[in-house]
Amino acid sequence: MGIVSPGFQGRRRSSPTLPPGQYLEEDFPVLSAGPTPRIPLDRWRFTITTETGEKYAWTWDELRALPQETPTVDIHCVTSWSKLGTEWEGVSLDVLFADVETTADYAMIHSYGGYTTNLPMEDLLDGQAWIAHSYDGENLDPEHGGPARLLVPHLYFWKSAKWVRGIQLMVEDAPGFWEAAGYHERGDPWREERYEGD
Repeated sequence: MGIVSPGFQGRRRSSPTLPPGQYLEEDFPVLSAGPTPRIPLDRWRFTITTETGEKYAWTWDELRALPQETPTVDIHCVTSWSKLGTEWEGVSLDVLFADVETTADYAMIHSYGGYTTNLPMEDLLDGQAWIAHSYDGENLDPEHGGPARLLVPHLYFWKSAKWVRGIQLMVEDAPGFWEAAGYHERGDPWREERYEGD
C-alpha cells in the first residue's frame, strides 16, 4: 500500500494571479447597495466637474463616438471572489480628461441612484480606468451597472461604481458610501485593503 491515497494531489494552492484571500468565480455575482436604476440613454449624461466648478459633459452618443478600448482584465470583489480575463469595452478616462484642467488629487465618483466612491486621481489615469458600456461583447446589463459603469480593475470592485454619471474633482479626500461605513479608502486587493485600518 502506498503512503499517498490515490487522487491526492497535496494542498490546494491559490492561483498566482489571485490576490490573497480571493477565490475564482465562474459566474458574475450581482451585489448592489440599493435598487437598480434604469436610465434611458437619451437622458444619460456623464459629467466631470473640476474643483473650480468647471463642467465637461458627454451625452450617450458623444461618449460612444469617442475612441473605444477593449480591455481584458481581472476583477476582484471585496467579498473575496475574483473573475479572471473579463472582457470589456469603453472609453479610457485618459480620453475624457485630455482637455480637463485640474490640480485636484482626488475624485468622488457619483452614480445614478446616489452611490458614491472616492479615488485618488493617480488610480484613474495612465490607462488604469474606463467608463465601460459593454461586457463580454454585449451591452452592459443594468444589474451589472449598465448602461455604463466605472471600471478600475486594479482595486476592489466596489470602486468600479455602477450606473456612473459623473466625477467631482476634489483638492482634499472625502469618503464615499462604503468608505464612510468603514471600508478602506483605497482598496488595493493585493494588500487586502478591505476595511479601514487594513
